[in-house]
Amino acid sequence: MSDDVLIPDRIVAGYGALTILNGLTFSAPRGQVTTLIGANGAGKSTVLKTVFGLVRPREGDIRLDGVPIAGQTPRELLGKGLVFVPQGRNLFPTLSVRHNFELGGIMLADKALLRRRIDAVLARFPRLAERADQHASTLSGGEQKMLEIGRALLFEPRVLLIDEPSIGLAPKVIAEVFALLRGLAGEGVTVVMVE
Repeated sequence: MSDDVLIPDRIVAGYGALTILNGLTFSAPRGQVTTLIGANGAGKSTVLKTVFGLVRPREGDIRLDGVPIAGQTPRELLGKGLVFVPQGRNLFPTLSVRHNFELGGIMLADKALLRRRIDAVLARFPRLAERADQHASTLSGGEQKMLEIGRALLFEPRVLLIDEPSIGLAPKVIAEVFALLRGLAGEGVTVVMVE
């Protein structure tokens, strides 16, 4: 089996009549961080949305561990271990950290499993554990990003797609977030990051 876990191949996609991706191909190796870089408006976010099934490719193929996944729904892809953390703050600001985790994992039907996974994520992020009952809006920018990544970890991703994780963060916090992503890769998670 190839070391490449995720391979979008000759992808053509866009919005309405507008083509944003025109023949995109790349591969993301197992347990590595692959970074897509480019100017604003170049289509980086569209790449992640297309891989995650939020934008349907017009042409091309997307393979996850050699299996075609193009055109599958985000729910189906979550079940296959493909998880997406979009750009910006995607939290419920007036809900507690714990409630954000509970809503983030709502698609996990086994509630006992969800509680165990929330506890495991809180153990990984002690700062979030200390603030489990605080509203998400009271967290620092770095803590909010950790909460977003933590929600993604509830699904035990094989592949983590993350869109501009450094946006709006202080340099010290950016270093912490990047260290976290490298650590996940070291645990075998394939990370595809847009910056």
